[in-house]
This record gives sequence, C-alpha cells and structure tokens, in this order.
Amino acid sequence: MTATEQRVAGSAITLRGSTDIVADFFVYGINSILYLRGLYAPETFTRTQKYGLTILVTTDDELKKYLDNVLADVKEWLFKMTVQKLVIVIRSLDNGEVLERWQFNVECDKSAAAENGNATGKKKDENEVKKEIQGVIRQITASVTFLPLLECPCAFDILVYTDKDQEVPEKWNETGPAIITNSQEVKLRSFSTNIHKVDTMVAYRNVDD
Repeated sequence: MTATEQRVAGSAITLRGSTDIVADFFVYGINSILYLRGLYAPETFTRTQKYGLTILVTTDDELKKYLDNVLADVKEWLFKMTVQKLVIVIRSLDNGEVLERWQFNVECDKSAAAENGNATGKKKDENEVKKEIQGVIRQITASVTFLPLLECPCAFDILVYTDKDQEVPEKWNETGPAIITNSQEVKLRSFSTNIHKVDTMVAYRNVDD
C-alpha cells in the first residue's frame, strides 16, 4: 500500500492518514516553538518547506533524537485514539518556574477505528486540512508579537495526557500539570481531519504580577 493509499480512500482520510497528519503537525509545530522562543541557537535550525510555508527545524542531533523518540510514542497513541493533549512546558533554568505552556488538545472520533482504521474513512479534502494547519502555524509564528521575552536561560518538557487505561513505557514519568499561576491565555486556531481535531492555545506568565 502506497503512502497515498494509506492517507486517503477516495475523498476520505483514514485513521492511519489522520494519525500521520497530526504527528507531522506536532513535529513542525514543536520545532517552530523551540526556534521562535529562542530555546536553541538560531544557527542550529535549517529552513524547510511544509504546508506552503518556510518552517525552521532543528539540526541538533540530540534534540532530533529526543523528539523522534517522544513523537514515535505519541503517533502510536494517536492511532489508538488515547491521546487527550500534548503540552510543551517552558521553564526557567534558574528557578524551575513555568513561564509558558503550549497546549494542543486532541479530540478523537473513535468510530473511525473500525477494522484497524483502514476500511473506514472520514470525508475531508486533505488540502483543506493543510490550509487549516497553515493557519495554526502562522498564528504560532505571530505569537512573538504578544508573548513576553524569555530573558533567562530556559528548558522545555513535553507532557502527554492519555486515557487512564493506556499503558505507558517506563521512559515516561508521571508529573504534575505544570500550571502557570495567574497566567494570560490565548486561544489559537484549530484544525480537523474529521477523525482527529487539534485545538491550540498558549498560556504565559503575567509580567505585571
């Protein structure tokens, strides 16, 4: 079965195709956030074309390996429809304070899981999905106009919320929600494959505290 056959059945997106689309979005969305928020040096990113946009992606081998490992598990959970949300937490290295929280809420139409997701599809033009994702990435890029500067050294964590009955590999540790006290929140755009819907928001520390 070719990649095209996996993604679409006529005008329908299958579960496998939807999973690939959402997993790809997480790859490029996370890379965009890490670049735009200055968590890694600009020279460790390279330009690539995706969704009709120029997106910066990391060339740092250690970071690439980390993201590949995390997103491999996320992709499996997307296919099983057990992911509820993925969160990128940006913390101060000086005191561990949470400064930003990028949250991607995932809604799943579990009826699409029939017969391993390949016999059932949901009608949606993949170009339409691409345009919706393009809008989300554009908003992530534009966020630098309102987010406070990160003036201290920072690190990031990726949190994934799954259904309670989902078995989680030992490399994942349970952790707290990493909430920002008295935060400002901005809801960004969403996109949908009609199987998975992803809503995006960013919360950040109120600098007037």
